[in-house]
Amino acid sequence: MAATAPKAAARRRARTCQGYASAVDGAGNYDSGDDYVVEFLGYRFSFNAEDFEQRVTAAAVKLGLLGGNELDDDETADLVELVERDGIEEPRSALGRYLVRHWDEVSLVEGESLVYWLKKLVFRGAWLDHRVKAGKLEVGFDEEVADFSYRDPHGGRALLELLPTPSWHDRQYRR
Repeated sequence: MAATAPKAAARRRARTCQGYASAVDGAGNYDSGDDYVVEFLGYRFSFNAEDFEQRVTAAAVKLGLLGGNELDDDETADLVELVERDGIEEPRSALGRYLVRHWDEVSLVEGESLVYWLKKLVFRGAWLDHRVKAGKLEVGFDEEVADFSYRDPHGGRALLELLPTPSWHDRQYRR
């Protein structure tokens, strides 16, 4: 049975109450430049263009929307517009046209919003990087799952290990 959007929102609120997002402090705002300034969950993050484009592309790959991170400039511009403006007004690429044409099928998976999750992964990555640079998290690489892990340098539990992500593999853009 597919989850409804209200149920998905309730799950997000429950995760926040469990401490996944509530541990972000005021110093959690991220700044790598001023090409893109985006707000998410009450935080304001500013990015230089290259940083934001790489983070958006990586988020789309992690969710399974893309099979890899090799995009041309127009594909990148469409994906960035989707995350920055919550939609694509005039697609520049086949990827953009695919997203606009199939939006009803692609925008939600089991009640989870594609735009929400792209933003969440962009912001989570920036927040983690910020915390690592501030010495508040240590990063490691888990060879078994081929993914990074984060731990509290003082021995506390990692905040984001338990956060599952929905999958867009079945709706993946293919060239």
